[in-house]
Amino acid sequence: MSRDDRKRAIGKVVSVAADRFVVEMHAGTDNFTIVGFDDVHYVARLGSFLMIPVQSEYVVVEVVGLRERDIASAGRGEGELDKAASAKYLDVVPVGMLPQDRSAKFRFGVSVFPSLYADALYALDAELDRVFETDKPSEPAPGLNGAPPVPEDATRFRALSIGRSVVFEGYDVKVRIDDFFGGHTAVLGNTGSGKSCTVASVLQSLFDKADEFHARGATFVVFDVNGEYANALMPLAKENGIGVAHVVLDGTAADGKFRLPHWFLEQSEWELLLQASERTQLPILRIALGLATLFSAGASAELKGIKNHILATCLSQILRDDTGSPSKHDRMVGLLQRFNTAEIGTAKIKPYIKISFGQMADPDGLTKYLLGDASGGGFIIDGLKLPAYSNLPFDFAALGDALDLAILYEEAHGNRQIRDYCSQMLTRFKSLEERSEYEFLRHNAAGGPAELSRDKFLERLLGLERNGANWLKRDQIIIVDMNAVEDEVVELVASVLARMAFRLLRQADPRNRFPVHLLLEEAHRYISEATSRYAIDASKIYERIAKEGRKYGLFLLVSSQRPSELSKTVLSQCSNFVIHRIQNPDDLSQIRQMTPFISEAVLKRLPSLPKQHALVFGTSVNLPTTFKVREAKPLPKSDDAKIGELWFHEEGRAALVRIAPSAPGGAPDTGTA
Repeated sequence: MSRDDRKRAIGKVVSVAADRFVVEMHAGTDNFTIVGFDDVHYVARLGSFLMIPVQSEYVVVEVVGLRERDIASAGRGEGELDKAASAKYLDVVPVGMLPQDRSAKFRFGVSVFPSLYADALYALDAELDRVFETDKPSEPAPGLNGAPPVPEDATRFRALSIGRSVVFEGYDVKVRIDDFFGGHTAVLGNTGSGKSCTVASVLQSLFDKADEFHARGATFVVFDVNGEYANALMPLAKENGIGVAHVVLDGTAADGKFRLPHWFLEQSEWELLLQASERTQLPILRIALGLATLFSAGASAELKGIKNHILATCLSQILRDDTGSPSKHDRMVGLLQRFNTAEIGTAKIKPYIKISFGQMADPDGLTKYLLGDASGGGFIIDGLKLPAYSNLPFDFAALGDALDLAILYEEAHGNRQIRDYCSQMLTRFKSLEERSEYEFLRHNAAGGPAELSRDKFLERLLGLERNGANWLKRDQIIIVDMNAVEDEVVELVASVLARMAFRLLRQADPRNRFPVHLLLEEAHRYISEATSRYAIDASKIYERIAKEGRKYGLFLLVSSQRPSELSKTVLSQCSNFVIHRIQNPDDLSQIRQMTPFISEAVLKRLPSLPKQHALVFGTSVNLPTTFKVREAKPLPKSDDAKIGELWFHEEGRAALVRIAPSAPGGAPDTGTA
């Protein structure tokens, strides 16, 4: 042991077990305070580290308990304790190995245990930097294609400061950039414990970098269900060339509001949205989604031929049933008012179905016109394969028509009860067609604005701007403000946007070169362990992203106050955790289950953490540590109500609230007051 090491010895190891050591401090130590050769060290703070030399390395141990025992109690009264003479002990647990060679790195886990009476040393700041691997928070930035960077002194982050340690005085807690943002992260804690401020602070720290290079390649899509983050993140757009886009989802299709064309939905999302049962309704919905494009403007000749085939089949079925001619006439006219082509329309078949003296004019002629005869003709296509759903634009109302046509087509093949079986699905579709909060989803395929194209939509979602054959980053933060809509709409939008981003990055070439982070505020509202009580189950796509997203560059930043309600699959795939105060026993139990490598002593701190304090652990920090979060400036709109100030005031002061006016017809307006 070096001479400097001897100077900072605080005691001896007097007990060694596989999972716990005991250090007896040197006699005469008062209040566990050590006056070292470099500073005064208070070594008995829970969570602090000590170094125990073993061969050419140090065993790094964490203080988890402190106690003292009177060794000179003879002749003293009961309860009387001689502080100067009492023996003082520190209970410590081993956490890793730090080589004395300063070029070597810290290793988690202990391979060599100390012997009895080995010296225990207090930790130096330089050793803490090596333990946390944050001794070089930034590094010189390389230029493009081997050229020197512009400017020449440009740097980039290797580690990001997220707050100040509450264990080590004046020590900044940092996370390694590649590890923290190169995996999924969970920010958990009770309401009011500071989660939103932590997330805002991390992003502000990332984009507030003083020198070139700035994080211009970052992409954060913020699902802001409480309308909090615009206040904290929009000011970043004025600094360092960082772009922040803020789009508001209020359920309407008004200009400037968030819109999601319904043809962007996948077949599985339609199935969940309409809650189609697997045995009867699902086949009809799949047929209808394929047929919906038949009613779009500019349908191809092939699609029109398929529509003629279906109309001919349905009309011939009506001809064959047992009802009277007037009833058949009315049903045919009603069908052709909704579905018709140039070849099969009311004008074309009117001479055949005209009613005279209660009888249809020429049913045989209509049959020959529709089905043909031995010499050919007709509109039936042998071996017809109905089109599959392909996300082509179609009017929302056209899906209702396609559902009716699919049911008629099924009835034409002998399934007379199919309409009754599908009545619930039809009712749900009618509800979607009429509800004001789903107006953002309903669009007219003909003449729609260019930004509703899939390419333009994805460009805007990911903050891109086309520059010839390439794209440039226009916005680094895209805030989707969903404060004005209910959970079922949040669940739908979150699911579709996540799926579209995931599919895009899976197909990107080269792969994993455009990282995207989805920031999920109040994630328990739409990524639940329990089956969703709404139409879309968003947890399915997020569970897949949690398991597979890393290899494609899609990462989750999950913020929630109820970890016990979150999908266990999503939480299990998180590499980093920032945990604020948690007091609910179920939530604490969930955290214990998902972090078996964290000591019980560390987890016991969670219920008593002050506001704006958190425990961070995971791949981005070598050891769990408690810190005070760097204050966000400006703050998100999540501050606590000042009850005393708002309750006690003079008579006549106006109430600080406005009530949104009702929309026409008595429906509530989804806009803000």
